[in-house]
Amino acid sequence: MKTIKTEVAVIGGGTAGMTAYRAAVSGGKKTLLIEGNVFGTTCARVGCMPSKLLISAADAAHAVREAPPFGVQADGLTIDGRAVMARVRRERDRFVGFVTEAVDGYPAEDKLQGYARFLSPTQLQVGDHTIVETERVVIATGSRPIVPEAWRAGDRVITSDDVFYWDDLPQSIAIAGAGVIGLELGQALHRLGVRVTIFGRGGNVAQLGDAAVLDVARKVLKDELDLRFDTKVVEVVQHGQQITLTSEHKDGERRVEQFDYLLSAVGRQPNLDQLGLEHTGLVRDHHGVPEFNKYTMQCGDSAIFIGGDADDERPLLPEAADQGRIAGDNAARYPDVRPGLRRTPLSVAFTDPQIAMAGASYKELGASHPGRFAIGQVSFEDQGRSRVMLQNKGLLRVYAEYRSGRFLGAEMIGPRAEHIGHLLAWAAQAGLSVSAMLDMPFYHPVVEEGVRTALRQLAHALADESKHDDPCVDCTPAP
Repeated sequence: MKTIKTEVAVIGGGTAGMTAYRAAVSGGKKTLLIEGNVFGTTCARVGCMPSKLLISAADAAHAVREAPPFGVQADGLTIDGRAVMARVRRERDRFVGFVTEAVDGYPAEDKLQGYARFLSPTQLQVGDHTIVETERVVIATGSRPIVPEAWRAGDRVITSDDVFYWDDLPQSIAIAGAGVIGLELGQALHRLGVRVTIFGRGGNVAQLGDAAVLDVARKVLKDELDLRFDTKVVEVVQHGQQITLTSEHKDGERRVEQFDYLLSAVGRQPNLDQLGLEHTGLVRDHHGVPEFNKYTMQCGDSAIFIGGDADDERPLLPEAADQGRIAGDNAARYPDVRPGLRRTPLSVAFTDPQIAMAGASYKELGASHPGRFAIGQVSFEDQGRSRVMLQNKGLLRVYAEYRSGRFLGAEMIGPRAEHIGHLLAWAAQAGLSVSAMLDMPFYHPVVEEGVRTALRQLAHALADESKHDDPCVDCTPAP
């Protein structure tokens, strides 16, 4: 077994790890990037990019089905599952290629293949071939989908990773989990002609915490999907190329059904269990994640930093990149550790309607601003442009602080939520007041006019005035 020395060791070659590596190198430190599987990102291989390719195919099919109300007749819709999946894989491989090209550009001596394990805070064993002696470490080992042991009934119980290696679409699939992954893939497969049933143990939809928005989301999605809330999967048995699934509703009613696959979308767990963290001396939480400062990504006062899905905070690519950059910067200049830029939270579920959360969530404000924040809202049912497009479903709720009038955050389900979420996240990060936001330009007719409607109501709530009662405020001049 050989021994090599470096100043910074980065464990994990995904989004956070690659960003941390570049940051540490930019900081002038000799840096080693260690990867046990393949270099590249979850997003490009089995995450955000291939899922959006599948969703785009589903959107195309849905647009054909929804054309008649516009007076457009499109007969003879045919979905070629093999062609759909061939494009998904082809374009996915193209995105992966861009990532691996970047890694190929790193010096060969800066890369080491093999699974790393701590022997001490400054010593790692990689595979059965190398000991790495290092001054600082960045943990960026990512996460993996959770599959409960009781469900491991053979090759017909899968995770989202497996979907993007299909050659063809199945006839049927059960999905356990009504989070972002379960809903995105479930709706897409449903629109592509697959029989889909989604089981949610509780009543949650994605990460929504505002009860009003959550109620609308449940109704809108259930109108299209076989979405069963308060229902758990209690038994999974594989018979040949199918599984027999037994589910149980909270009222005790059981159903036994057959599907081609069961997709486990009940969450992800950080890849920390084989890392030998017991040899680091780090304090860890009950999930085994080291305690860390979210502004510096430093674990305790050690020379070990963490970033990306490994820290189990916000499993999103932009967050992984930011955390990796902060961790790499601070690993390079340790012990001169400094806070880095943590951007305003923003998350989007690419369902239809889309779901977005920007800034502080309703639940967070309930803890940080109890009784000290106001709410405004708009329904998209009668919102002008949304109705024109026949996409008039959903609800936006916006929050602001009493006294200061500072905009705090929003939760929504509705059309163009990916764009509205960005605007509201920018406003929150900029510290804008509601009055300043209302001074911004709003074109007509656009979906963003719904934002103005909600902000007007929010301004009245802040002033404790009666609510605006104009039935079509989108169609009136701005105040």
